[in-house]
Amino acid sequence: MTVLAHTRADLAAALDAATGEIAVVMTMGALHEGHRQLMRVARERSAFVLVTIFVNPLQFGPGEDFERYPRTLDEDLAACRAEGVAVVFAPGRDDVYPHGAPSVTMHPGPLGEILEGASRPGHFSGMLTVVEKLLMLTRADVAYFGEKDYQQLALIRRMVRDLELPAEIVGVPTVREEDGLALSSRNRYLSPEERNAALVLSRALREGAAHGDAEAVLAAAHKVLAEEPGVRPDYLSLTGADLGPAPDEGPARLLVAARVGATRLIDNVPLTLQKGA
Repeated sequence: MTVLAHTRADLAAALDAATGEIAVVMTMGALHEGHRQLMRVARERSAFVLVTIFVNPLQFGPGEDFERYPRTLDEDLAACRAEGVAVVFAPGRDDVYPHGAPSVTMHPGPLGEILEGASRPGHFSGMLTVVEKLLMLTRADVAYFGEKDYQQLALIRRMVRDLELPAEIVGVPTVREEDGLALSSRNRYLSPEERNAALVLSRALREGAAHGDAEAVLAAAHKVLAEEPGVRPDYLSLTGADLGPAPDEGPARLLVAARVGATRLIDNVPLTLQKGA
């Protein structure tokens, strides 16, 4: 049976009854197959899986979609039950921030100022702040995050390392629709025409990743993106696996963000660069 906890007291009582490793999947709700894959991977290792559902106001900037972000708790609970989740923690704002908006927050450092950080000032500070709080509140031994939000994953790993937090962070590969579109709670905002246009993102990443030379990777991806005038790219960037400068050879990451209609989407793929390829 899946226990629903709304308050810190409810959560603490549920955790007191836990045995073994506590595995946590953090979400903002509107759960889709990508979230369910995180739960499945967690369940393969841990008998006690906890899912958090909280739309965190700190990581939304002015004009972003905090108010209209989908809130589908009943459907989310059904998904968690189907995946054998032990506890769902769905707190209100006052349960997460009992003293109001925090005056002390996490600073993401230089890695938080590029890519998404450049486009969404303050986003990563708000994200890291709530992740740190939830890691502590849930007593997480291990937490699972999707690679679709690759910069988020990299920052969480760095925060846990730098602050020596007692949790292991595991990344899970991006889950996609059959046609390649990366699963996202924001996909439901897309009209049929916009959804079709959005396929250019994964197509550009695939085409870029088919090359081994950094210049050829970016040229190929840019060419594909330009084929879809209804998509407005924010950035297309080739980096190292740690989001530092792309190496001449070795593991790298190709990342893209773009607006499709009024909806902003992100995606990325891993690739291996080869000098002179």
